[in-house]
Amino acid sequence: MVLETAHPFSKYLRAEMMPHIWCPGCGNGIVLNCFAHALDELKYDLDKLVVVSGIGCIGRTAGYVNADSFHTTHGRALAFATGVKLANPELEVVVISGDGDLFAIGGNHFIHAARRNMGIKVLCVNNLNYGMTGGQQGPTTPLESLTATSPYGSIEHPFNLVHLASASGSTYVARWTTLHVRRLTQSIKKMLTKRGFCFVEVLAQCPEIYGRHNKMRSGLEMMSWFKRASVVENFSDPAKAEISAEKISVGEFVDIEKLSYEKMLHEKISKINEKAMEKVELK
Repeated sequence: MVLETAHPFSKYLRAEMMPHIWCPGCGNGIVLNCFAHALDELKYDLDKLVVVSGIGCIGRTAGYVNADSFHTTHGRALAFATGVKLANPELEVVVISGDGDLFAIGGNHFIHAARRNMGIKVLCVNNLNYGMTGGQQGPTTPLESLTATSPYGSIEHPFNLVHLASASGSTYVARWTTLHVRRLTQSIKKMLTKRGFCFVEVLAQCPEIYGRHNKMRSGLEMMSWFKRASVVENFSDPAKAEISAEKISVGEFVDIEKLSYEKMLHEKISKINEKAMEKVELK
């Protein structure tokens, strides 16, 4: 009997980059595991995959996945991803980045990539604060939450990411937590097989920073919150998909089909070239 010593997902990971830098109890490892599961279940061709990340804790994922990848500048992951997809539409371009990177400095890139229906898949890991730089309040920090820059409780209304993604034109929109590993994996698989701009939000625990400020000092305490508060509301109104201490609305919210930008672009270029050739032939 030969014992298997290799990690079952070793072909999807860069062993030379391990051990990872994430804190004990962080949810990022769970998200990466779900992503690897989805790739494995789809028998995905890694030569056709490009992973793009911005700056933030989850941004290190681009260096851990054993595929072509870009660890880009802050907020610009979608701009880089757009260039990759237009240069080679046959590639599957996945952006794995955080709520601060995608929706604070990168917010403008997000709404326009979704509006154009770029064929990019976005996996947003939302830890409700700027975890990497000291736990400052971010664009998704819930009201009354304590952070390094809101020590008396946040008074800023947060973005509802699934509502924003839906209103901007995404063809697939879902939200899960790191507790919902099977449902999250299935959503990632669905997103990887769809055309157009797809968005999956994952609430991930950050016990060292956000959790410590908000009386959840371990990963398990934050996961207990996810279990207690999560309510599956598939295909309900994403405008009402709240995140609060009492309730976290999760599920699939949008699943539609429409032509992607890069497909329409290349069809337009083909038609222009055909007309140009007709004029040459007439001469």
